[in-house]
Amino acid sequence: MTVSTAAGCAAPDQAAPLPTSLDLEKETVITGVVRDAAGTPVTGAYVRLLDSADEFTAEVVTSPAGQFRFFAAPGTWRLRALSRHGNGDTVITASRGVNEATVPVAVD
Repeated sequence: MTVSTAAGCAAPDQAAPLPTSLDLEKETVITGVVRDAAGTPVTGAYVRLLDSADEFTAEVVTSPAGQFRFFAAPGTWRLRALSRHGNGDTVITASRGVNEATVPVAVD
């Protein structure tokens, strides 16, 4: 399984187009936007990818447009967003191809 992570020097550009060499019949991409209570995209939120047992798998930082992206295996995943605008999570069942999700955040 290949997963984008924020560890290391810098995370990949979350707003960049998908590589043209990507075979969406073989790969699973989870992509989306973090939004605050007003529906505005949240810049700089940390989005964590948790597996079906809620174990940490990866983390990225959202783009200026609130976008995030993970390359993962098909299955059920929890997306947890942490930001200065609040926290939130959503569950997605991803299959091969592009899977889109919105993660709403609110002050606890």
